[in-house]
Amino acid sequence: MKISAVIFDMDGLMIDSEPLWQLAEIRAFREVGLELTREMCAQHTGIRVDEVVDIWYGHHPWDLARFPKPQVVQQIIGELIRQINEVGQPMAGLEAALDFFQERDLPLALASSSNRAIIEAVLARLKLGPRFSVIHSAEHEPYGKPHPGVYLSTAEQLGVSPRHCLALEDSINGVIAAKAARMACIAVPDPAHIDDRRFGIADVVLPSLTELDETIWKRLTGQA
Repeated sequence: MKISAVIFDMDGLMIDSEPLWQLAEIRAFREVGLELTREMCAQHTGIRVDEVVDIWYGHHPWDLARFPKPQVVQQIIGELIRQINEVGQPMAGLEAALDFFQERDLPLALASSSNRAIIEAVLARLKLGPRFSVIHSAEHEPYGKPHPGVYLSTAEQLGVSPRHCLALEDSINGVIAAKAARMACIAVPDPAHIDDRRFGIADVVLPSLTELDETIWKRLTGQA
C-alpha cells in the first residue's frame, strides 16, 4: 500500500485528555442532575461533545429551559480547556512518531472530534501547531466519528486519496471512522481496552506510540 499522508487523531492519542474529558463531563452533567462515573463517560470516547450531550439527554432528560444543551456543551468545553492548560501532557512517543513520519517526507494532518477551541488549546499546550499542514475538526461536519466525514474532508484538504492515507487512532469510534473512509489505520488503545476485539479492524494495534518503528512501517506498506 502506498501511504502519502498521515492523519492523527488528538484526544487520547496525542494528549492524555480522556481523564480530563471524563472529569469535565462529570462536573457539567452533575449541574443538570445527572451523576456519571468515569466508566459511564468512557462509553462515548471519540464521539463529538454535542452528540454526547444528546445521548445523555436521551437517557436522562433534564429541564432544557434551565440548562439548554448548547450551554451544557460549552460548560464541558470550558472545563476541559481549563484542565488542558493546567495539566495537559503529551502521550508517550508522540514527538518520536511525528518525527518518524516527517523524516519520510509525509504531510501530517490532525482530524479530531473535538471543537476547534479545544484543538487550539492542545496544540498550544504541546507546542505542535507547526507540525500539521491540515487541522480539521468534526465540529464542522454533519456527523462526528464514527462517521468517516472528518477523515474524508481532511484527506480532501490534503489533496490525497483516502486510500493513500494512514490514520492513527485510540478509540473504537475513531478506528471505525478511519476504516469507513478506506484508510489504513494504526490503533493505539488505552491499556485498559487493548484486548477489545473490535480493534481487530485496524491494520496494526500498538500498546503505545513508542512501539512505532520500521518493522511496523514495512508491514503497513507491504514491504515486510
